[in-house]
Amino acid sequence: MTAGLRIRIEGVDLPGRACGPDGGIPSYTNIHVAVQRRERPGELLDPQPGDAASADWTLECAVSGTDVKGPYVQGRSGGRFIYLSWGAVDGSGAFAMFRRAKLMLDGVPAEVLDAAVCEGLLVGRLGLTDGRGHPLCARVVPPHITWTAGPARQA
Repeated sequence: MTAGLRIRIEGVDLPGRACGPDGGIPSYTNIHVAVQRRERPGELLDPQPGDAASADWTLECAVSGTDVKGPYVQGRSGGRFIYLSWGAVDGSGAFAMFRRAKLMLDGVPAEVLDAAVCEGLLVGRLGLTDGRGHPLCARVVPPHITWTAGPARQA
């Protein structure tokens, strides 16, 4: 049986609009973050400036058993994830990605996913700055992200 599910990503502690150079990381300005669409890396959901107080995105998904699918869900069954893409935006508005964070859906506790399917909403909360003050990247699992369930009407 397939059920509808919304996933809301709530990011706080954004790194700012500029970073680097530092330890091999070049300098970037006018930094933004967005959710990347599956198989369309240039198609981004609601880019947010890197100096925003917070950033959030809501994704429409479907769940069959423990498998979550949707236009913004990447990867294969058992290894699904959501990409948060970091990019520098130029004067024409073009987004040049330089870093990504991989929010691993296999890190969602089974009981939280079950509750989210029943209630209609899965919420992932995380800080978006790494330990060096740069945009968060790499594989993100608990405790760096907290997953909770909630009623879909809050989305």
